[in-house]
Amino acid sequence: MLDTEVLKQYKVYVKYTLMFVAAVLVKYMMDFLFKKPEIEKKASPAAPTVESDSNRNDNGLFADKTVVESSDTNYFYNTYQQQINDEDKKHVPFSLPRLPEDEMIKRADEFYRVANQRRTCRFFSPDTVPRAVIEKCILAAGTSPSGAHTEPWKFVVVLNPEERQAVREIVENEEQLNYEKRMGKKWLSDLAKLRTTFVKEYISEASCIILVFKEPYHMENGVKQNNWYYEASVSISVGILLCALNNVGLATVTSTPMNCGPALRRIFNRPEHEKLAFLLPIGYPAENATVPDMQRKPLNEICTFIE
Repeated sequence: MLDTEVLKQYKVYVKYTLMFVAAVLVKYMMDFLFKKPEIEKKASPAAPTVESDSNRNDNGLFADKTVVESSDTNYFYNTYQQQINDEDKKHVPFSLPRLPEDEMIKRADEFYRVANQRRTCRFFSPDTVPRAVIEKCILAAGTSPSGAHTEPWKFVVVLNPEERQAVREIVENEEQLNYEKRMGKKWLSDLAKLRTTFVKEYISEASCIILVFKEPYHMENGVKQNNWYYEASVSISVGILLCALNNVGLATVTSTPMNCGPALRRIFNRPEHEKLAFLLPIGYPAENATVPDMQRKPLNEICTFIE
């Protein structure tokens, strides 16, 4: 009786042992058939090593691209070489007037004088700004360079007082949270000299506001197309806009309200892919307007000439 019981236990042991071994064999077989072996990749002269994400500053430009890891020619580059020779990609003549040096210096000095008058203003007159002036300033902003000429900007001009008040309420609600809970000691300390608070009366008091949206991509025939270097492109465009507004005697405050983009996008029915970059109240300075007493850095602190 004892021998029979031991034999049964032995059979059970052998059974489960064989099942375990079979499972291990199946696992290794599946790994062999369906998993790519980890082969150390060696960079060649034709394919330099790609930096890790922590060291790259390409804003994910190459995230969806095949990296050529060998000396083989990149198929995409071959196609590119063919495309740039297409007859429909023509260039047109370009020139600028070659001015005498004294005239160049005169114009540069005049432009600097006007640009140096620009200040961030938070106190506005209620007087209406001519729409034609705003349109021309935005057209000037649209002359900005952009990555691969994708022009990844959209300007939404809000003239309606009720809409401006709605924007103000959204911004103030978020800014109150920013000032009271999100901003740290250093940030608040740096803002103290500006005397700013979460109350943004200039949004409703200015003649109009311009919401500047950036577009990480656009749709072309139903297909998503990347907008290259859209952050830098939009920032350059807004810089030109600020100069254009200042040139015609209009003031603004360069506002970048945090966490307000989705709400503002919804109330103005903007597409999901547009992201708020800047909010610019535009108008004439109020008669009693003031600005912080601050000086700009001299040339030797912002520029180095390598001769």
